[in-house]
Amino acid sequence: MAEHDDQERSLPATPQRIEKARADGRTARSRELATCLVLLAGSLVLAASGPRIALELKRLMARSLEFGRDTAFSDTALVERLGTYSVEGLMLAAPMFGAMALAGFAGTLGVGGWIFSSKAFEADFGRMDPARGLANMFSINSIAELLKALAKAALVAAVSLLVFDLSQAELIVAARAPVEHAAAGVSSTVIAGFLALSSSLVVIAAIDVPFVLWRHARELRMSRQDLREESRESEGDPQIKMRVRSMQREMARKRMMAEVSRADVVVTNPTHYAVALAYREGMNAPRVLAKGSERIAARIRELAAENGVPLLEAPGLARALYRHAALGAAIPPGLYDAVAQVLAWVFQLRRSRQGEAPEPVAPVHIVVPAELTVLEDRA
Repeated sequence: MAEHDDQERSLPATPQRIEKARADGRTARSRELATCLVLLAGSLVLAASGPRIALELKRLMARSLEFGRDTAFSDTALVERLGTYSVEGLMLAAPMFGAMALAGFAGTLGVGGWIFSSKAFEADFGRMDPARGLANMFSINSIAELLKALAKAALVAAVSLLVFDLSQAELIVAARAPVEHAAAGVSSTVIAGFLALSSSLVVIAAIDVPFVLWRHARELRMSRQDLREESRESEGDPQIKMRVRSMQREMARKRMMAEVSRADVVVTNPTHYAVALAYREGMNAPRVLAKGSERIAARIRELAAENGVPLLEAPGLARALYRHAALGAAIPPGLYDAVAQVLAWVFQLRRSRQGEAPEPVAPVHIVVPAELTVLEDRA
């Protein structure tokens, strides 16, 4: 069943699924990287400031052992001295502990980044299921963790033996030397061995980081059904979306039709297209208030007739305006001359209706530039 499920979940995770997993507290983490950085930081600080720390601890211990008769017979002096020197000792080790804490923080966030999820605090009683626990014991993750532990143990053992073999002569000399010289020699050997051990863990971390990234991506893989469900959840039901888009188109159409009464002229095909134009003082160019084809064009013509807006049959210009002029925008510069002829006729028609001039002749043979010419069609 698991193999069949893995075969079905063969698609990479989408950004939405990755974000949901992070919200649930699921992200890639490499404990080996954090361990490696912590030990490496501690060993580097120890190698850099170890001699100074050892000297300061020696002086601190010498001062702590110096006390007079009053201190020896005091009920509180010894406790106070213990507290004071303990704090001083911790302050000496603070740089190393601070470096290790920062390294651990960086190692934890280095893979997966920072996340906070309250779901990590919720009780998961499924973890108490014996069958689930038994299945986890023989899972790929458990086998991988076992192999990493064995590899780490083998690597540490090999490096330890190598360091001991290389330092064997120095240890023999230190055993015969005075205490101070022996302590210095042994401490340098210990620091070198600590550096070698922490550096060797870089190999484990370099293997573990790509592995945890691959495992996390594998756990988040999706099937085609998962993609469909995610799309449905994020974008909504297709039927509802179609209904919403239909309502939006209807509302936009109603707003457009309401603009027809404000038009100066409606240029028609005469039956297939209709474009309502308006020009007001202050406009850079005439604008398209409404346009449509077939049924919508017929409705535009009806509204124009009801509101006394002049209709002009100019098939070539109507097709060019419908194809190249955007709704609510100014007409293309290439159509300025052609529309200027139409507007001149409109203004003369207004004067005629007011009795100030004879009725003008509607313009014919309006020339449309070749690059804007649209062949006769009903598309």
